[in-house]
Amino acid sequence: MSAPKQKAYAENLLEPSEVEAVYKQLSEAMPGRTPNAKGPKGQPDAFRSCISCMLSAQSKDANTAAATQNLFALAKTPQAVLMLEDEVIAAAIKPAGLYNVKTRNIRKFCTALITEHNGTVPNTREGLLSLPGIGRKCADIVMSFTFGIDVIAVDTHVHRVCNRIGLAQGKAEEQTAKSLELRTPQWALRDGHFWLLQFGKKVCNARSPKCEECPVNDLCLWDGKTVAK
Repeated sequence: MSAPKQKAYAENLLEPSEVEAVYKQLSEAMPGRTPNAKGPKGQPDAFRSCISCMLSAQSKDANTAAATQNLFALAKTPQAVLMLEDEVIAAAIKPAGLYNVKTRNIRKFCTALITEHNGTVPNTREGLLSLPGIGRKCADIVMSFTFGIDVIAVDTHVHRVCNRIGLAQGKAEEQTAKSLELRTPQWALRDGHFWLLQFGKKVCNARSPKCEECPVNDLCLWDGKTVAK
């Protein structure tokens, strides 16, 4: 009989005092927000940050970068984008994949931005989520990077880390984001995304987490971890 499969995620949640300890230990082990940290693909304004975020769905970074460069070479404002034919937009963003769906979403986004917000991207989560094509992750990324609001954006790395060690729970990234927001102390919101992202890439990666060198090994609830000596 084969050995039982280890659970990918923790079954329980860390206590509030342990959550504080996790952030403290990560803050000492990870670089955090760097001075040159830029928004989605380094875009210079909120409009292009939103578009870049929309294009990044199910797309590799290099492909997203190519698509954004192509599109913004043609148009840099919602008004200018709406002047383009769908075929032109689709051809420009083709490297990012799903280009027909993304073209429709971009057009709906630009239309709503003009008719409902006078062409200005709102700087609140509620306002951002009211726009077509903008989900929780994209809204939080734009809030954090473009508007400088203290919020933790949950991507695939942050989602994995939080559920694995017991920091937050959620089957999907949006659920994890809601859980994490309720459980994160205010002081950790500014750099929390960076600590968790860096930790997820360097140590707590998907296939072979480096438990022996993990800075929060003593707090982690994952039953598959290797106990540090």
